[in-house]
Amino acid sequence: MDVSRRRFLGGRGPGPTPFRPPWSAAEPLFLDRCTRCNDCLKACPTHLLVAGQGGYPEADFSDAHCTLCGDCARVCSTGAIGRDVEQAPWSFGIAIGDGCLAAQNVECRVCGELCDAGAIRFRPRLGGVPLPEVDNTACTGCGACIAPCPVVAIQRVAVNPAQELS
Repeated sequence: MDVSRRRFLGGRGPGPTPFRPPWSAAEPLFLDRCTRCNDCLKACPTHLLVAGQGGYPEADFSDAHCTLCGDCARVCSTGAIGRDVEQAPWSFGIAIGDGCLAAQNVECRVCGELCDAGAIRFRPRLGGVPLPEVDNTACTGCGACIAPCPVVAIQRVAVNPAQELS
């Protein structure tokens, strides 16, 4: 059955491209090269990588983050995952939404404390608690800030692929 016809009849659109392991090949090449052997899932020390739709590896930031260790790339024999440290691991950064506790005048700095790259800073402000500011040029995309956020105010956002993240 034609995939587009199946989507039409099933009522679901294609959805966004899943977040693949760091330094993965472009999506069409990744899907062509990945054998779904799950070696990268087993090698991931933080268990960030999970089997997603079709059994392909995806990065799930809801409970884990990436240490950018490269273990997934080392065990990938097909070239679906590489490790070019001259390139950004992902083409996304983060955005902190209005649901942030600091925006509600509640002191919370969890995301900034967990950001080893220093991409999240809190600037003092008169009459309220400091608000987080994100520098996506410093963000590595590790996701260490996402799961610990008590109000799920941090989201991944696409950045210009030509823009350097690190």
